[in-house]
Amino acid sequence: MKSIEAEDLRLRELSDWLATDAVKQAVGTSVAEGQLAPATADASFRRYFRITHAGGTLIAMDAPPPQEDCRPFVRIGSMMADAGLNTPTVYAQNIERGFLLLTDLGRQTYLDVINDDNVAPLMRDATDSLLKWQLASKPDTLPNYDEAVLRREIALFPDWYVAKHLQVELTTQQRSAMEAVFSTVIASNLAQARVYVHRDFMPRNLMAVAPDRAPNPGVLDFQDALYGPIGYDIACLWRDAFVSWEEEQILDGTVRYWEKAKKAGLPVPDDFGLFYRDVEWMALQRHLKVMGIFARINYRDGKPRYLGDTPRFARYIRKCCERYSELFPLARLFDQLKIDDGLTRTSGVSF
Repeated sequence: MKSIEAEDLRLRELSDWLATDAVKQAVGTSVAEGQLAPATADASFRRYFRITHAGGTLIAMDAPPPQEDCRPFVRIGSMMADAGLNTPTVYAQNIERGFLLLTDLGRQTYLDVINDDNVAPLMRDATDSLLKWQLASKPDTLPNYDEAVLRREIALFPDWYVAKHLQVELTTQQRSAMEAVFSTVIASNLAQARVYVHRDFMPRNLMAVAPDRAPNPGVLDFQDALYGPIGYDIACLWRDAFVSWEEEQILDGTVRYWEKAKKAGLPVPDDFGLFYRDVEWMALQRHLKVMGIFARINYRDGKPRYLGDTPRFARYIRKCCERYSELFPLARLFDQLKIDDGLTRTSGVSF
């Protein structure tokens, strides 16, 4: 196996593992002489490498302990596959060292290929996969997306985006107003029916697979799945971190999901207006969390490129807060902190 960086000790260990007889037996052929190249970047400590060998291509995951744990990836990927989703097959694993050898679902994510011409079929496929995942839901199988988790996530916004990135210490009045909105939003989140939640079901984590690798899409980055609010994943799909849609498209995509979910017997409200409010308030919790996460990734982990996408979330948050009187105090706080959405209004999809 050819090394990418001579001094990358983890990569050396991965290459040595790929050369073992256990991997050869699991795959049915040797991959030790293949070409190893970076496959994709990740906001976590995980890395992915594509192996091109005589029999085709595979993906090697490097998830260094103790920062990462491969076991949820293996378990939840198997659960999703049982539900009919297209997830990577685990050909070989060394959990203690943090190595997995996986199916290669291709090089193009939805984010790479999606446009106004193909958005309808791609998002239809994604919605159908999401419904399969939710229909497989069983309580007490995945950890609960409970109040403690929701509060811990939303606290990332004041702790990392406001305090660390903006270098602002909130006044007592500002913090009180913010916490009141947070409590209202979280109460709404917790009142939703509960299903399996991918937690990052967005175009960047969906692979536009080739016809011979159907069904579409390939689903990645599912290792943090929980049992929680039914509106979470559809909020992820249409209110993405890296691509923005006009509100008419978001509404249309959410309606189409809601209609299919009702027909399938999933526990969505009979009134679409109520469901859409639930989705928007769920998205608000997520957007605040992600603004904090992107700031944390920059200052703690030295990965600055994600911080540039925070204006997209500020836009989502402002629009949501302007629609609901209960959320007005958060819009005022954004004004006081001079948080700008930073986006030019355009038609269709924008990147």
